[in-house]
Amino acid sequence: MGRSKSFEVVGVIDRAPDRAGKVARERRFAHHAVTDDLAAVPWLDQVDAVTIATAPGGHYQLARQALQLGKHVLTEKPFTMTVAEGDDLVSTARTAGRQLAIVHNFQFARSMQRLKADLQAGRLGTIASVRAVQLGNPNRRLPVWYEELPLGLFYDESPHLLYLMRCVAGPLRLVRALTVGSRHGLKTPGRIDAYFAGESASYPVTLHCNFESPVSEWYLIVFGTDRLAIVDVFRDIYISLPNDGTHDTARVVRTSIVATAQHWLQHFTSGWGHITGRLVYGNDEVFGRFARAIEGDVDALVPVGPESALAILKLQHDIIERHEDVYG
Repeated sequence: MGRSKSFEVVGVIDRAPDRAGKVARERRFAHHAVTDDLAAVPWLDQVDAVTIATAPGGHYQLARQALQLGKHVLTEKPFTMTVAEGDDLVSTARTAGRQLAIVHNFQFARSMQRLKADLQAGRLGTIASVRAVQLGNPNRRLPVWYEELPLGLFYDESPHLLYLMRCVAGPLRLVRALTVGSRHGLKTPGRIDAYFAGESASYPVTLHCNFESPVSEWYLIVFGTDRLAIVDVFRDIYISLPNDGTHDTARVVRTSIVATAQHWLQHFTSGWGHITGRLVYGNDEVFGRFARAIEGDVDALVPVGPESALAILKLQHDIIERHEDVYG
């Protein structure tokens, strides 16, 4: 929000002693508070909107407080801890006449915009399937609270892959979910495979999560009859490969050249943005849409509004409630 031209940051709130003050001093915010009770913040009357970036367990209560205090709310994913909480937030926002949005940002990243352009132009041909792949190294930097969530890290990270699949295939319903337990006794499974059917898509849509991988990567892959499209989510790189037909030597070499050339050309631009802290992964668009909705353009909120938040939340809970342990 600090970089958004649509908002001015009034202050920061945190329940941990000294953290809010430190951030306020470093970023030169006018106010800060140490509390989890928004009604106790004396300068909140200067605030039009609140963004919530706490651990997931705090989203519901803070968002509900803010809405009841007449503030517009933008919250991080996952939306809430239960579907009932999500439904209640949506109802509270409607009653309060306030805008409620969620940070489903990667759908606006440059790589996804290029994929959308190719889909709209029909360059991929007929879509045969969509697959999202999440590989996570358990040794990477992770939040301390993730094991408190349903299915652990899956609950915190899966919304991104789910809304990206939905962005391409439209509304989804779960067909089946399979899990393999953690080798380390964690609540986070070692692996999750989920299979979906689209309300308007005639092709399979699948999610594969491996939380015990030696490398961390996130990909969205769209299989067309004419081209294969790959969105490298972490690097914000889009690769589009032509149908290699008979897979002879010439076509194999062509695929290698096309793939590596696209990767490195985009790696220079996205990589520099990453190094300089300017690779925002579509967050600028989320804040822009949130601002436009507050100003009256409610249609701008659709991809990141209550309907999107609830749809992804319900998919998460379908997987949690219906998953089958392969070795259970």
